[in-house]
Amino acid sequence: MPLLARMLASPLHLDIRAGAVDNLAALLHERAITSGGTVMVAVGSGQGAEIWERVQSSLPNATVFQVEEGSLSSAGDLQEALGQQGYDAVVGIGGGKTIDVAKYAATRAALPMVAVATNLAHDGICSPVASLEHPHGKGSYGVALPLAVVVDLDYVRNAPPAMVRGGIGDAVSNLSAIEDWLLAQRERDESVDGLALAFARTAGEAILHRTDSIDDDGFLIALAEALVLSGMAMSVAGTSRPCSGACHEIIHAIDQLYPGVSNHGELAGIGALFATFLRGDDARFVQIADCLTRHGLAVSPEQIGLTEEQFVAAVLAAPGTRPDRYTILEHLALDEEQVRERVAAFVSRLGRAVETTAAP
Repeated sequence: MPLLARMLASPLHLDIRAGAVDNLAALLHERAITSGGTVMVAVGSGQGAEIWERVQSSLPNATVFQVEEGSLSSAGDLQEALGQQGYDAVVGIGGGKTIDVAKYAATRAALPMVAVATNLAHDGICSPVASLEHPHGKGSYGVALPLAVVVDLDYVRNAPPAMVRGGIGDAVSNLSAIEDWLLAQRERDESVDGLALAFARTAGEAILHRTDSIDDDGFLIALAEALVLSGMAMSVAGTSRPCSGACHEIIHAIDQLYPGVSNHGELAGIGALFATFLRGDDARFVQIADCLTRHGLAVSPEQIGLTEEQFVAAVLAAPGTRPDRYTILEHLALDEEQVRERVAAFVSRLGRAVETTAAP
């Protein structure tokens, strides 16, 4: 049995292929999720709506809920709609925001959920966390894993390339998050789950050295599997620890201070690269930098429109985004001047890495 199949020996059903959405109704029936198709379908704009048009004739008893935004309010509206009649399940069709809304509402309504992903921007397609906006920012909420994940490569290919590449940064950032978790084990005797580590590490390593690209089906399948494995790692651990360390603390700080500068996955890659630099692991630093550069992802603050001073501010604010988490940032406890020096050295090291990569 293939490694991924053994690792996913669980109730989760995974379907990654071209034309996968055409099997949605059959999947719901065959997996005993619903017999009559009485499901609520949460649909995002864009490709989510297009997929619904394609499959609605096979789900005549389904009700459609339009997800306008990835907010706690929208998830609450969906939960309320679920209480208006007896539904067998929730199907979320769209990007990360739509799937997070569907996961949250389905969990609160105690219903099974199926995720139909239209892009591979991050590991939220199969994670036990929903990231939702609220009036005071953005929060992370514990949710149940989907019972099934469908990734139709036809739609992934049509997604904005920057969104698909973002998933690369998120998957590779696992390799930094793992080191933070092991650091917390050494320094604070934090419990570490070996199976969760194996899932997260397999996901990151599966993408790190690939030389093909998002133009290739083989790569898209590997990326989808890696993102699902990341979600499984978090579920096994009962925490986002195996996939979220200093890298994600930096993401949250940048989102708070400079919202909209880049997508989650690209920021995860930069955060992981900086955290790896702080650890002094130059071999891994070069591997991650090469991977991100090879796939057209940013590696420096400047490439996402941030100055060094702005990145310094984000690094200083990062530990405050997750006060309960111990990472390389908390371990070093750098003051403002020390962070400024490390960021300058990081940017300088990136320059040398790029020169080395570009050399014949």
